[in-house]
Amino acid sequence: MDAREMKIKAAEAALAYVESGMRLGIGTGTTAEEFVRLLAEKVADGLKVEGVPTSERTARLCVELGVPLKSLDELPELDLTIDGADEVDHSLRLIKGGGGALLREKIVAAASTRMIVIADESKVVETLGAFPLPIEVNPFGLASTRIKIEKVAARLGLSGELRLRQSGSENFMTDGGHFIIDASFGRIPEAEALSTELNSIPGVVEHGLFINMATLAIIAGPAGARTLQAKNT
Repeated sequence: MDAREMKIKAAEAALAYVESGMRLGIGTGTTAEEFVRLLAEKVADGLKVEGVPTSERTARLCVELGVPLKSLDELPELDLTIDGADEVDHSLRLIKGGGGALLREKIVAAASTRMIVIADESKVVETLGAFPLPIEVNPFGLASTRIKIEKVAARLGLSGELRLRQSGSENFMTDGGHFIIDASFGRIPEAEALSTELNSIPGVVEHGLFINMATLAIIAGPAGARTLQAKNT
């Protein structure tokens, strides 16, 4: 089973949690896109859902495939969000934002009663941090914000490159008009502490640590899909 087949298996398993009439948050990324394709088939067969996309990219795919969409202002409370992750640990803490949609993804997830993560086995880790942590920042005062992030990292014993994400020859810009700094810490043993510290920096719009947000993870591997429940650390 190749990587795409595993993503499809996870998306198929997640689809079983979608009921007609649901207000659904729809995630961003390659695994979430497989979910959108499968969801569109169910919609064509009569499933009634209203979706809130977490990115312009996801919105375009949903429109193309016929998945009904609303804005989060129209549907400010959601039943379920289904989204991917760049890393997930055994307490269902996540790193997200590899695709650059972390702010909208976190807003939509926070508006949902439940969040289900879909991923392949390669995304499951013992300790978060091997995947560079995306930190969404305001372009104004970028140098000052970067220095503050470096000081926070030093206080927590973290080190590694802080790289401003590029798109071709330009700085990558999110749907919200912000930049992203990718922090290659390697290991983040105190994810909650780092989250709190980053949230205290005015120039940080949001970061890719999703803590106490996912209620279930569906992990696909060569043997098929399994569910991952949070365990205390």
